Amino acid sequence: MKRIRGKGRGWVFTPKHFLDFGSRGAVDMAISRLAQSGSIRRVGRGLYDYPRLHDTLGALSPDPAALAGAMAAQTGDKLAPAGAAAANRLGLSTQVPARASFATTGRTRVTKAAGRSLTLRHSRAPVLDHASDTANAVVQALAQLGRKAVDADVIQRLAGRIDDADMKQLLQARPSMPGWMGDVILKIGAVHHG
Repeated sequence: MKRIRGKGRGWVFTPKHFLDFGSRGAVDMAISRLAQSGSIRRVGRGLYDYPRLHDTLGALSPDPAALAGAMAAQTGDKLAPAGAAAANRLGLSTQVPARASFATTGRTRVTKAAGRSLTLRHSRAPVLDHASDTANAVVQALAQLGRKAVDADVIQRLAGRIDDADMKQLLQARPSMPGWMGDVILKIGAVHHG
């Protein structure tokens, strides 16, 4: 419970997050006892959360991003904001995706957890390791737009939305991207520093 409280309310986790405590069986039993006592909540297969509480509404639904993150951790996949959500986050489109969707290095799957439908879609573009959500959003937004739609305006906008750390991560990740995307990253870099 100490680790769970340390992560704060809204954390979504799997038994895998506690394997340093002991055997899988012991961890499963401890977690299921906590769920029975109501300290934590089971939100899906092997998924639990430490729910955020609202004065009148009680326990709130888990945040889709936290849920998707825990699902990716279950399988060891990497996760990034998906194309449409990424484009929206970076100010490239005003379209808000109706469904919570995430890009993943794993297979495409739709899952229901805590009464929500979540899509984890296999990403054709790389998902950068140890990079910020913003840097990953740039890669996914470019993949969503496609080579032909990336013009000077898009490059300008993206350059304005990222910080130096994001830029560094994107430049380092160029070898894992399709050639055209790597070239776009160089252009973003020129505008970003210019």
